[in-house]
Amino acid sequence: MAGKHEGPDVVALPPLVYLVPLLGGLLLDRLVPLPALPRGLRRPLGLTALGAGVGLMGWFVSTMQRARTPIDVRQAPTRLVATGPFSYTRNPAYVAMAAIYTGISLLLGGRWSLLFLPAALITMDRGVIQREERYLARRFGRDYSSYRGRVRRWI
Repeated sequence: MAGKHEGPDVVALPPLVYLVPLLGGLLLDRLVPLPALPRGLRRPLGLTALGAGVGLMGWFVSTMQRARTPIDVRQAPTRLVATGPFSYTRNPAYVAMAAIYTGISLLLGGRWSLLFLPAALITMDRGVIQREERYLARRFGRDYSSYRGRVRRWI
């Protein structure tokens, strides 16, 4: 049936898990500012994190497209992808999103958003990744178990 939810039952779409605390933190910085982050570190660390995140996200997207499997977590994957960035982390898109979040927070001086990042990561881990892993174990069986034994969840 078209539009039917076929993928894992996650608590929210992964980009939203990152976007909501990022934007909320940046807004809170305007309303209740915390002490400023060291300016000399913000820019180089922020650009590095943002660049790494964008690069990793591009690698993830191109790998998924080559494998001809959906990127949208709401759709059932057509195959288990274990090449490209997936040979280093089982969740390259989520690592990329965390790096992009960190880069944006640093570049914009987002102190609250940096403080909210651990909550976003916990939500991703428990509300998205663990649910995806149970789903993938059911869908791909031994192949996924073997892959899971070789590659770390994050980095």
